[in-house]
Amino acid sequence: MQTATHLDREHCVRAVQSKDARFDGWFFTAVLTTRIYCRPSCPVVPPKPENMTFYPSAAACQQAGFRACKRCRPDTSPGSPEWNHRADLVARAMRLIADGVVDREGVPGLASRLGYSARQVERQLLAELGAGPLALARAQRAQTARLLIETTALPMAEIAFAAGFASVRAFNDTVREVFALTPSQLRARAPRSGAGTPAGIGLRLPFRAPLNPSNLFGHLAATAVPGVEEWRDGAYRRTLRLPYGHGIASLTPRPDHIACRLTLSDLRDLPVAISRCRRMLDLDADPVAVDDHLRTDPLLAPLVDKAPGRRVPRTVDEAEFAVRAVLGQQVSTAAARTHAARLVTAHGKPLDDPEGGLTHLFPSPEALAAVDPQTLAMPRTRRTTFTTLVRELAEGTLQLGVESDWAEARARLLSLPGFGPWTADVIAMRALGDPDAFLPTDLGIRRAAAELGLPATPAALTARAEAWRPWRAYAVQYLWATDGHPINFLPV
Repeated sequence: MQTATHLDREHCVRAVQSKDARFDGWFFTAVLTTRIYCRPSCPVVPPKPENMTFYPSAAACQQAGFRACKRCRPDTSPGSPEWNHRADLVARAMRLIADGVVDREGVPGLASRLGYSARQVERQLLAELGAGPLALARAQRAQTARLLIETTALPMAEIAFAAGFASVRAFNDTVREVFALTPSQLRARAPRSGAGTPAGIGLRLPFRAPLNPSNLFGHLAATAVPGVEEWRDGAYRRTLRLPYGHGIASLTPRPDHIACRLTLSDLRDLPVAISRCRRMLDLDADPVAVDDHLRTDPLLAPLVDKAPGRRVPRTVDEAEFAVRAVLGQQVSTAAARTHAARLVTAHGKPLDDPEGGLTHLFPSPEALAAVDPQTLAMPRTRRTTFTTLVRELAEGTLQLGVESDWAEARARLLSLPGFGPWTADVIAMRALGDPDAFLPTDLGIRRAAAELGLPATPAALTARAEAWRPWRAYAVQYLWATDGHPINFLPV
């Protein structure tokens, strides 16, 4: 197996020798003498450079015959930032694999969603990651299995099928091959405290420091839709619509991780739920790289230095966010929440929350498409925008998901009645994950720009923001914070 050619060996060696945690997830170090692979920040004494080889994915290490280190647990590294700031075929494929598409639909389903042949997808992934879609999905299944083994008391057979394995034998063979331990040995080594149950699984979501929790959780709490989301006792909680059922996520910021508790109706949804929570909180970002770039603008530098590590609050459901963006056109945040809460109560699917507070899933596009437009308490033009959007989402003529091509999705949104640049770009930024989406017409951005001495007209601000590429969505977070509120008024 060849090491991916885009990895710079000299830089990788320096990162390993300095145990630089910023590179965890960017690449993996495989040690030729021990046949073990590690994250760059592994606490053991670094091997000699001539004994190191580097791979861009854990799957490539496993496919080359290396086992995961028992000290640094490379399978729990933050994900590579590459897949969240790119919109090419490989990045879109990686986001779909993380969302469980290969396990549910196979490689043909993955290729169909991407609009390429299975052979093209396989070739591109092998060239860049050293592993094909099946190997990448297998690595994810192994990670899910380890999590369930260590945090629940479920029988191994149930864990095998919940993690996506076709048989108990495949589960046993994979766990032994990847971790050099049997499932029973993994469970025996796990801490006894804090174990989860099928009804509630507790885990830690790692991230690259720094992280600004007030930015992330303040935004989510300020825009929370009653019944679907809430802020309670220092945790953001929300309901999840998942491929096999539904769930509730509780997310609490800690100094070095996000404490996550998932309550799932079907454990097969565990890897998808984790992936969507990570994506919502932008936990795979590289804040040092982003902040260093934005600091090159002398007017942004003081904002970055004051509160570094701002992330872009995203979503667990792209269609839901698009609907909420339309509900929020030209009204306050409070009014947008009220409109959304009415839809949830009338058309959302009820669920039971063991802790109380959450009552419904957000209505699906299919449910909203069946709503009588005359019952919607909104202006006629926005009603047309709303009904057109939910109809296209329900019929599948508009696709908003992790596999979306950002430029194509934005153009498609702008072709719909009532969609202006603000609505299309806020969906691109918060739902689709485009790190370079920008909102020059947003009133909060314009007020912050004027206060800082930046040009405040949309055209002039857009010209100034060229220097912030490809991280303009992160610049928006810093500017919004200057204006004192995560969202101000939401123009079309």
